[in-house]
Amino acid sequence: MSAAAVVGGRLLDGAALAEPVLGIGRSATGRRWVWRDGGDGRAGLAIAQRLELPELVGRLLAARGVAPEAAADFLEPTLRALLPDPSVLADMDAAAARLASAVRESETVAVFGDYDVDGACSAALMVRALRDLGCQVTHYVPDRIREGYGPNPAAIRELCARGATLIVCVDCGIAAHAALDEARGQADVVVLDHHKAEGALPRVHAAVNPNRLDCGSGLRHLCAAAVSFLAVVALHRALRRAGHFNRGQEPRLLELLDLVALATVCDVMPLTGVNRALVAQGLKVMARRGRAGLAALLEVGGVKDAPTAHSLGFVLGPRINAAGRVDEPDLGLRLLLCDDPVEARAMAERLDAVNRRRQEVEAEVLGGALSQAEAQVAAGHPVVLICGEGWHPGVVGIVAGRVKERFNRPACVAGVAGGIAKGSGRSVPGVDLGSAVIAARQAGLLDSGGGHAMAAGFTFAVGRWEEVHAFLNERLHGAAALPGAADLLVEGTMAVGAATTDFAMQVERLAPFGAGNEEPVFALPRARVVRADRVGKEGNTVRAFLEGEGGGRLKAICFRAKEGPLAQALLQSGGVPMHLCGPLRAERWNDAVTACLHVVDAAPVPPGGGA
Repeated sequence: MSAAAVVGGRLLDGAALAEPVLGIGRSATGRRWVWRDGGDGRAGLAIAQRLELPELVGRLLAARGVAPEAAADFLEPTLRALLPDPSVLADMDAAAARLASAVRESETVAVFGDYDVDGACSAALMVRALRDLGCQVTHYVPDRIREGYGPNPAAIRELCARGATLIVCVDCGIAAHAALDEARGQADVVVLDHHKAEGALPRVHAAVNPNRLDCGSGLRHLCAAAVSFLAVVALHRALRRAGHFNRGQEPRLLELLDLVALATVCDVMPLTGVNRALVAQGLKVMARRGRAGLAALLEVGGVKDAPTAHSLGFVLGPRINAAGRVDEPDLGLRLLLCDDPVEARAMAERLDAVNRRRQEVEAEVLGGALSQAEAQVAAGHPVVLICGEGWHPGVVGIVAGRVKERFNRPACVAGVAGGIAKGSGRSVPGVDLGSAVIAARQAGLLDSGGGHAMAAGFTFAVGRWEEVHAFLNERLHGAAALPGAADLLVEGTMAVGAATTDFAMQVERLAPFGAGNEEPVFALPRARVVRADRVGKEGNTVRAFLEGEGGGRLKAICFRAKEGPLAQALLQSGGVPMHLCGPLRAERWNDAVTACLHVVDAAPVPPGGGA
């Protein structure tokens, strides 16, 4: 097979996949540059001809596995074409019928959520949808430190005491058997979850989860907010069939899609199929800034233009997550439900401050975690498992992600208090950490544990650390063969002069980018930095201007460069040509559109030129 190389702005068949791009076996960040599988070149040409597209767009689509007959829906994803019938999900009809009964009888409904972005968005979506239909709705988000994840008996008893006759668990509940039993005889329970469901289901009225072992929907890639949205679609359908809306106007469900988009991106769900439509349409809703809480948070985060998937993942998500990690667990949910712009602004500023505090706590933990991880990787452990006395449980998941990125290994990080290690893990593609953690719990090594392929949570007695580590190493032994840094997948090579605004705008047609639809990365060979300086409040961003050997000029930017190797490469190049890598984006400012390379890696030109 061959990879796609870009020359003069066109995709052409290039070097063999096995050969490093431009000969780069180890870059400034320690990565190997490898060709992304370009797929079948004939399919790319067929897509281009079928839809009258530039061949570039056709080739990029083919490289992402998009078939010619699906290309139109990929470029213009609509719910009409891609939204599934909610009834394909096991128990959905039962859930919709029970929700419809609650609406018709004006019951008090309690929504039990989670403290992360998906949990907050799922809960906000369900609270808003039920209130718009006339229900009295209360909500509950557990405290991460005092209560942990998911329903607990005391919380369920409290919701029943508040008068709830229906409890809806969103982004949690599928494994909360004992806790949900507390509601029996007092309130019905509907679970809307997406976490791995193992063994028997909880004894509830309905348990909707595309990851149930007996669910044949094929929708395992949905986040909880998407499952909740489908439940609301099914609820409206049930009410419509019963003539409920004959007395008034039916609420517009499309206005909920901004919440679904935010959750889908922040829970790192693949941006393909219906998820792509949910995010694309949700971004349009969010761009209107009709939800006061998100509008305020976008403003506080400095997002002035229409939000993108990047805005969701790197501006909104961390701030909403921060509250559940180190502050009030339901602050993010309350922001999403807030209708008062003044109050929303105050909450957004508080979340921004909480996020800065979270970053400080994270930095304190990260240093010790990296030193422990380095020793374990050097010793050949396939999985990193590190613990620290007093490490804040609200940041261990983020730190695990940083360790995973640094060493390209599954990483589990835990804070220790009272002899109990409580933590989170993050994995790399192709290594199912969630299943290993569940197996460790079933083997009696963990007090609790669960998750999915890329992320997991767990607790265990710290005295069993060596047993737990050995078990995970054995289950995930294949991770030992992973390289020290993840390969950088390159779409093609491109001369500086070919990096035009038109080219960038053509690539932009494949957005939104994210998991499952990664933004194309291009290598620019022998680019010369003619000027570079630090910009931003703290000077952690490097801006550069490039010239190509064959002519042309291009702006480049490197975010979060700090004092790292990319900053040094750009600031101290001395005008010597180097190879640069990154996505090419069309940037808009004052009605002008320009191309900009977002540098993610650099490498010196190897002996012989490497081009």
